[in-house]
Amino acid sequence: MLWTLFVILIIAWLVGLIGFHVVAWYIHILLVVALVVLVIQLITGRRAAL
Repeated sequence: MLWTLFVILIIAWLVGLIGFHVVAWYIHILLVVALVVLVIQLITGRRAAL
């Protein structure tokens, strides 16, 4: 689920960067939050067995 959110935010960030300069700052903030959560998840989370 975290990876899905991460990919969606990356896509939204790129769309905002290209087309919507007015709301791009909001998307950047969401992307930074997603990156922080991702790093915390990778550091503290358990890995799923494959």
